Amino acid sequence: MRKLKLLLLLNNKMKWLLLESYFYLGLARILKGRPFSKIAPTLGEKMTETSNEIQSVDKKTLSEISQTIYLMSKYTFWESECLVKAIAAMKMLERRKIESTLYLGTAKDENGHLVAHAWLRSGPYYVTGSEGMERFTVVSKFAKNMRR
Repeated sequence: MRKLKLLLLLNNKMKWLLLESYFYLGLARILKGRPFSKIAPTLGEKMTETSNEIQSVDKKTLSEISQTIYLMSKYTFWESECLVKAIAAMKMLERRKIESTLYLGTAKDENGHLVAHAWLRSGPYYVTGSEGMERFTVVSKFAKNMRR
């Protein structure tokens, strides 16, 4: 009940952003279920990166998208882990014509098993997946460049 009251107290912009995050998390989960070779072209230009320079992008927008993706991922009835979050955030940034780079990395866990991780960067800011990314070796990256 407390969470519902908090939701009702949010301004309309934040409510719409939460709804948009939930929608894109669902879309990203559907995309994740398809063969990667089919979805890779929609993620951007392979093995390139967008600029690390601070763009004219509002840091507040990046922060709001990051927060709503993390928040709504806790309430989905489907799996919304790192790749789903990164794709959802990328699609939200794309909608706002903000460039981003999605990174895919691999590492070995403490038992020697191969594990994977995905994270999203826009300019110098990490939008999703920054937790633990330093342990992973980048094996692929996709740049969504909006200057075309």
